Amino acid sequence: MERVASGRGAVALVDNGIYVRGHRTGNPHTLEETYELLRERDGMAWIGLYRPDEAELQSVAQEFSLHPLAVEDALKGHQRAKLERFGDTLFVVLRPAWYLDAEEQVEFGEVHLFIGPDFVVTVRHAEKPDLSAVRQRLEGDPALLAMGPEAVLYAVFDQVVDGYAPVIAGLENDIDEIQDQLFGGDPAVSRRIYELLREVIAFQRATGPLREMLDALQRGADKYHVDVELQRSLRDVLDHVLRTCERAGSFQLLLENALTVHSTLVTQGQNDEMRRMSETGLAQNEEIKKISSWAAILFAPTLVGTIYGMNFTYMPELDWRLGYPLSIAAMFVMGFILYRIFKHRHWL
Repeated sequence: MERVASGRGAVALVDNGIYVRGHRTGNPHTLEETYELLRERDGMAWIGLYRPDEAELQSVAQEFSLHPLAVEDALKGHQRAKLERFGDTLFVVLRPAWYLDAEEQVEFGEVHLFIGPDFVVTVRHAEKPDLSAVRQRLEGDPALLAMGPEAVLYAVFDQVVDGYAPVIAGLENDIDEIQDQLFGGDPAVSRRIYELLREVIAFQRATGPLREMLDALQRGADKYHVDVELQRSLRDVLDHVLRTCERAGSFQLLLENALTVHSTLVTQGQNDEMRRMSETGLAQNEEIKKISSWAAILFAPTLVGTIYGMNFTYMPELDWRLGYPLSIAAMFVMGFILYRIFKHRHWL
């Protein structure tokens, strides 16, 4: 990445130009030269900064009377998407995004723009997005660039919003995979759903504020004399933002429903397992009842036979002629009675 040197040392100038009626008329190499050419040619300065230090940003702030709070935000970074107006100057923060399919993560950049009557200052703290494509597009369309700093704001908005389309496609593809995985019994699906839901919510935080930001630009268009064609272009960007927000909202709903369905499937599986265990336990109980019943039935003749098998010196039944048949009969009667009792109780 090119860094242009100045008398103070290395300056984070990615690209720097002076534009008059949509045409580039100067390529200053330092910030001081930029200020001088802007005053001489009465055009528009477009200063692109990459990771500027405090002195560099304060130089721009002093020249264009930027608000200290906006300068502090641009210097520190890590801001939410927002649009603020300080007098004639707009301060805009955009959160570009791109999708890393291998990691299933949405990565976010951050672009700060200061839009004044005759200047545009862009500040980036990361490699992405590369705004050189925006500059090339506008330099190839002098009629659009001649509409002033608002044309640059529109072009940056347009590129950032167009960059959301691959993110939507990546998220949609992963959600389709999750729906197949959900009913395949994969135990890791719950973690994947949760992590993807977190990415969707982060994406919504980046895209959600754009709707209100573009509405605010539309409301102030007449007051700040924004070209009618440019207003139409901004409405087209707003349409894309609305579709993006709707898709992101539907993704969140789908993933939340997927978590609910997964929880239901897990609970159902646990219930089925408990039911199988209960059925197994009942079957074992039935077997125990049968075994116990037959043991009791067999115990009756064993008891009678044991008594008569004892050796006693005096035993009245020994002289009974009917003793043996009566003992046999007693065995059968007792066994039959026990059988009927157990049968009546459905143990047999």
